[in-house]
Amino acid sequence: MKQLLTLAVCLTSLFIFSQNEKIDQLTVQLAYQNQDSTKVDMSLMLINELYAIEDYSKALLYINQTSKLSEKLNYTKGLAESSYYRALIYTERNDYFNAIDNYNRSRKYYLQISDTLGVAKVSNSVGLIEIKRGNYAVGLKNSLSAINIFEKLGLRNELSSAYNNLAEAYFKTNQIDKAIDFNFKALDVRKVIKDSKGIKASTKNIADLYSIRKEHRKAIEYYENVLGILNPETDQDLRGEILPKLGSEYLRFNEYDKASMYLSEGLKYNRKQGNNEGLLRALNAVGKLNLQKRKVKLAELQLNEAYAIAQKIDNKTELLKNYKLHIALDSTRGYFQNAFFWQNKYYDLKEALAKVDQPVFPTDVDPLNLSNTNTLEDDLNTVKPKTHTKTSWLNSPLTLYGTIAALAILLTLLLFSWLKAEKYKDTLVEQKDKLAQEQQRNDAILEQTHHLEEVNQVKDKLFSIVSHDLKDSISSIKAFLDLLKEDSISKEEFNDLIPELSENANNASSLLFNLLNWSKSQMQNLEPKPDLFNIQEVFHNKMALVEQKVEDKRIVLIDESQRDFVYADKSMLEIVIQNLITNAVKFSRTGDVITVSNQDVNGKSLICVEDTGVGISRENIDKLFNANKNFTTVGTKNEKGTGLGLTIAKDLVELNDGRIWVESTQNVGSKFFIELPKAAPQS
Repeated sequence: MKQLLTLAVCLTSLFIFSQNEKIDQLTVQLAYQNQDSTKVDMSLMLINELYAIEDYSKALLYINQTSKLSEKLNYTKGLAESSYYRALIYTERNDYFNAIDNYNRSRKYYLQISDTLGVAKVSNSVGLIEIKRGNYAVGLKNSLSAINIFEKLGLRNELSSAYNNLAEAYFKTNQIDKAIDFNFKALDVRKVIKDSKGIKASTKNIADLYSIRKEHRKAIEYYENVLGILNPETDQDLRGEILPKLGSEYLRFNEYDKASMYLSEGLKYNRKQGNNEGLLRALNAVGKLNLQKRKVKLAELQLNEAYAIAQKIDNKTELLKNYKLHIALDSTRGYFQNAFFWQNKYYDLKEALAKVDQPVFPTDVDPLNLSNTNTLEDDLNTVKPKTHTKTSWLNSPLTLYGTIAALAILLTLLLFSWLKAEKYKDTLVEQKDKLAQEQQRNDAILEQTHHLEEVNQVKDKLFSIVSHDLKDSISSIKAFLDLLKEDSISKEEFNDLIPELSENANNASSLLFNLLNWSKSQMQNLEPKPDLFNIQEVFHNKMALVEQKVEDKRIVLIDESQRDFVYADKSMLEIVIQNLITNAVKFSRTGDVITVSNQDVNGKSLICVEDTGVGISRENIDKLFNANKNFTTVGTKNEKGTGLGLTIAKDLVELNDGRIWVESTQNVGSKFFIELPKAAPQS
């Protein structure tokens, strides 16, 4: 590596030395040259070398001398070239007024000597400036005229610049298809001339444009092409820009692994580089990713940081995205008042951005006719207007004053009409805004109403369970104890009733267990603490708890579990496994078989609790995981339930980034599946 760096330094030094040597030789030769056109040409060569090394001050000194000598000799080519170089230097210094003035002067001289290539060079440079200034029609006309000449003469470097100018102009005027076409043309030329910097810029532009046109697969292709050719030393900002964009494109297809890979890398990279623009884009995108994966707290931290950066650097486009993501975040958490706050900010900013005038690009603009001197001269700002002879009506003062008075009256009427129309327009806009705000408020209130109705249903469910099921179990236990206390039954009779008493106590305990966990999950107080643990140990512990019931019902319990690790909250998964095994026992008949197993499927742990019991009908399967359906059935020995066990299981599994489902056939049996990650997600 050191040898390569040393070689690079030596080559750079050699290049600078050879360039300086050439400048010195030209300077010496120029000093001894006669005051003729040859001296002008040599001076122009020296100016070109000074411009190339960006020594603009010295170049301007020689330009002024060359211009004076050319004027003295009446050497039009010297005047054209010196004006052109002066314009280039003013352009580099962002002095557009003087740049345009000198470009026009240069073009006028090139026209006098019929130097079409010179006129094309000027037109291309003028096109670039006018596009940057927002004068798109003038810029387009100049760039098109230059391209015609460059294509005929095969001047690839000039074509690269001209194609890029047009692509930028079409993009800024929302003509995406044309912008893509000219970016491809620029890319093809830049590949031929091996312009690595230009190739990266054009490829990145093409990816951006495909993304705008919603052709996201193509956008991914070209973003990845750019990443493949970036120089890690010199293209740091470009890499920081592309990584979050590429991650966002994959996120559109819910390809979370690839999206997470690029977004995480983009987040770390931009944070390390201190690139706020890239960091903002990455934070918004990774916040959206975590929101979709229901990692709400992590998403909140990332979106809040993005919000602070967007305000700091005043990036309104990303700020608008941030508002929309905050709406989704607070709606997910049930914070509807906060969501309404973000919604108002979103629509206010969206409306403000929509009011920004979008330039309209004329589609009927023709290139300048470089072979028609008169047409070009009319287009130049420096050409003086022709003088006209005054017509006879201007010689009459009364006619002139009358015309002015009529114009004044007409202008007054027009102004009054315009002001009146503007007033009506403002009133209409205000009324429209009020209606939109009312609609937003109504929507928010309606959403809150639905939420409150759901909460009410949950409350009714809780009261129903407490007032009936729990009351029945506890009342039954109390009745047994009262009988014993009052000596209404003998100890032998009481001993016979102990199994039933034990069953009632178990029912009450299970009911309280499920009620507590389910109510916690509904109030969003459960927070998983995931860790790696052996799933086989959980199976063994929970199977031991049902041994007595399995024996009583003469059920065959088969253990096909294997030692394997899952990444989840162990206590939560124990609750889920206990519910599934207890349910399997509850709905199995004498002689039925219950099998527990786990296996690795596509890098995730697939857990299964299978029974050959009574099964579940097709119409009841949809009710299993929904607490609001109030669905419960008795077991094969009239065991009671709350209908909450599977609801709790579903909530707890999803809190641990997993999923649960059932496959069942009535009178054949049921299979309950759980899919969970085997490792912590990559951040």
